[in-house]
Amino acid sequence: MRSPTQRELNFSAIEARLEPVFGVAVREATELSGGGFAAVWRADLADGRKVVVKVGPTDGTRLLRYERDLIAAEAAYFRTVRAGAPGVPVPDVLHVADDWIVTTLLPGSSLTGLPDSAGVREQLGAAIAGLHRITGPHFGYTGARPAGADWPTAYAAMIAALLADAADWEVPLPAGIGTLAARYRAALATVTRPALLHFDLWDGNVLTAGGRLTGLVDGERYLWGDPLLDLVSPALYRRIEDEPEHAFLRGYTAATSLVLDDVARTRLALYRIHLYLLMLAEGPSRGIPVGGERHNRLTGLLEGEIRDL
Repeated sequence: MRSPTQRELNFSAIEARLEPVFGVAVREATELSGGGFAAVWRADLADGRKVVVKVGPTDGTRLLRYERDLIAAEAAYFRTVRAGAPGVPVPDVLHVADDWIVTTLLPGSSLTGLPDSAGVREQLGAAIAGLHRITGPHFGYTGARPAGADWPTAYAAMIAALLADAADWEVPLPAGIGTLAARYRAALATVTRPALLHFDLWDGNVLTAGGRLTGLVDGERYLWGDPLLDLVSPALYRRIEDEPEHAFLRGYTAATSLVLDDVARTRLALYRIHLYLLMLAEGPSRGIPVGGERHNRLTGLLEGEIRDL
């Protein structure tokens, strides 16, 4: 199912964007699958270059509050990684405008459904540990999006924005989510450095070829905050702290001094709550009905995390 946020484009539309910018013909263009927000195309240029074109939603499309200006955010993320962690494979930004971005095409295919991927996941953990050494100017998102002078304030703002989004879209939620940031402020306050976070590390955003990590893409949802936030999506729907042999965790801990004590486990639970809340709130904007199988599964997971906290 195509998300309402994804534009309907064709070869001519891609050609009309690329030719004036690059000054060469477009030989071939094909839409890529897997994402649910922007329209993403691969294009082969007449000079031999292979690029990825990502076009954001049209003006006036209803989005979540933190989804404003994601094209500019993606460009900033890739450039930040290129400058601060040159060994991590992210695309080069070739062009960016208000609603679209062009990057180099990285080799490989996504981890989605790929067997025997433990080695790549371990490499991913080590790469993310490297990204986390980059320190930002504040906590939270960039621009006029949820942020704060400290991590508890930023986390509270992120949760409040998602609760407002859910209310706007009439998404039913378990009770008590709005009190968690204040209740667990002391645990959140142990985070004192805003690290660079990718946040969206599901298998579709990780590329591999020949048993190697070859790409980390879709960086538009990046923010600055607690490194533990990046340990949630690599083990989606599970609790990575209960899987000490998880390949991502193994790669990450080998490159850091991570200790999963009670405070860390509390923060991980808070970040799973944030992710499940986000996934519930975004459902209607992606054309996913409230009350369906996905909604019910996420609600159950969210209720379990709140209960266990």
